[in-house]
Amino acid sequence: MRFVWPLLAFVLALVPLVAPLAPVPHDAMIVASAVWIAGLVWLAPRKPAWALILTAPLFAINNLFAMATTTFVVFAASRRIQKRSRLWALLGVTAVVQTVFGLALQSVRATPVWEITAGMVFGAVFFVLFPAVSGMLLGRRRPMVQLLQERNEYLERARALTAASARSDERAHIAGEMHDMLGHRLSLISIHAGALELATAAKAPQLHEQAELIRTTSSIAMAELREILGVLRTNPEPESLDEDTGTKADISHLVASSVEAGITVSLDWSGDDLRDADPRTRRAVHRVVREALTNVHKHAASARTRVLVTVQAGRARIQVLNGPSDASPGKGTRRGLVGLEERVGLLGGSFSAGPPPEGGFRVAADVPLHPAAQADQTVAEVREVPPPLAAEVLTVPRVLGGGCLGILTLLPISGAVIVLLVFTLLNPTQMNAPYFDSLRVGVSTEGEVMGEFGVGQLGVDGCSRYRVSHDANLSYKLCFRDGKLVTKEQEGP
Repeated sequence: MRFVWPLLAFVLALVPLVAPLAPVPHDAMIVASAVWIAGLVWLAPRKPAWALILTAPLFAINNLFAMATTTFVVFAASRRIQKRSRLWALLGVTAVVQTVFGLALQSVRATPVWEITAGMVFGAVFFVLFPAVSGMLLGRRRPMVQLLQERNEYLERARALTAASARSDERAHIAGEMHDMLGHRLSLISIHAGALELATAAKAPQLHEQAELIRTTSSIAMAELREILGVLRTNPEPESLDEDTGTKADISHLVASSVEAGITVSLDWSGDDLRDADPRTRRAVHRVVREALTNVHKHAASARTRVLVTVQAGRARIQVLNGPSDASPGKGTRRGLVGLEERVGLLGGSFSAGPPPEGGFRVAADVPLHPAAQADQTVAEVREVPPPLAAEVLTVPRVLGGGCLGILTLLPISGAVIVLLVFTLLNPTQMNAPYFDSLRVGVSTEGEVMGEFGVGQLGVDGCSRYRVSHDANLSYKLCFRDGKLVTKEQEGP
């Protein structure tokens, strides 16, 4: 199809050579205009700006078929100029230049002013404005459809990622709960079971086997819990909490529970209570103390432990220190400490865990009482979706408007071209001498002549001209008024 449309435009523009319907220029000008319009049809998809402007010279040549084809050139060129301001500027220049060439043609033909004005308006509207606007709107359909497809694919991916993130967060939440709640309780059960095993070995040998079973079962449960946490846990996430979580009463309860399990623990709280602190801060304080005491139960049960909480200057500082222990250190996964570090870091605090110079182990955290609001990652992901170009998206009114303009322009002009083509091809413009001699001024009617030979070649003077059948250089000029023949004459070259 690369050369089909230019070829059709070329053939269409050559029609006046074989069937002139109006005063036509020299045959060489017709051929030149045919080559010109064919070149513009080929150029429009490649250099649309130049194709628009170069349609103007055709309006100085009285070739109706070439002029009508310019609407398709304007339509095709406007579809490919994406920048709207540039398109309107080019259309303005094109309309002005076409008007100048049209006026040059009309001045040669000595046309009345009102007819010149009407021709200028008609040319600007039907040959420039309508095809350009319809091409501009309909030309944006493909990129807009592609944009919508890309946005739909992006949103589908975002939805899948958001769902996966939600599942991951929920699993992290479950893992955190299991680690902090079940892990702590299972550690206490294991410690109590160990103490029970030692007591029954000396005082109740018949219960020693059952006590040993309880201890080994709790150890197995802890190992299985760690495996489950390895599958579930990805990132810590703030959970719901009750009104006492992280307060002085809550920390005192954690310390008392450890004392009951046989651990030597003391609490030193200085400063205000944390009831008015941010819920996330209270949760962090609770988790730091609980995780540290759980590790003491597992790895240093015989060591003396101190819990220090200091609330001042808008911050809460927590330290859990235990002295050296005689027991051999166990191999922990440090998963709980990593989770605490992530939780404290999200609040804008600091966290450290390790052995101090004097020996033992220390867990320390420093968190603000009212940390900054944490951005919702899910919302941030949704906001990353590129917004549509609202001014460019094809709405229903724009599509209908573009379609109507296209119908108003392309269909009537293409239909008119087809009608003219059929009419000119079927119009017998050659008149024989006997029939010309038989015509009588004031008697012969216009309908009679047109029924026999068609309208001929219309001139600017309103008279019809018919080629002489026996001499191509001669023509018969017939002028009618009120349907009656008023003059007839033979014209030479």
